[in-house]
Amino acid sequence: MLHLLYVIAFTTLAFLAVGNLIRNLMTLGMESQRSQAPRSWAMGDPQAPGASRLRMVPHPELLDTAGNVINEPLLVMRSMSVEDAREQLDALYESSPGASSSGSSDRRDDR
Repeated sequence: MLHLLYVIAFTTLAFLAVGNLIRNLMTLGMESQRSQAPRSWAMGDPQAPGASRLRMVPHPELLDTAGNVINEPLLVMRSMSVEDAREQLDALYESSPGASSSGSSDRRDDR
């Protein structure tokens, strides 16, 4: 009898979860088809025609000091070789207060 109760409970939970999944997918589909912010936001001109009906405020990290929208990459990563990374890590390790007198380059040569 207890097994039947478990089966009914987990079946109910499964139906609720699937229903919630379908409802979330439908909501996501409707939101993705809605019009986005006008092109004037990308140019930094929120006072352009049509911008008054959509009062979308950009995230503060996307604004410069004057309040204009930044239209450039926010993160630029410099690629470095593995050897450069090892040298920088070795320099950090050797400059740390608890570093031993023998450098890590001696240990790397033993491999």
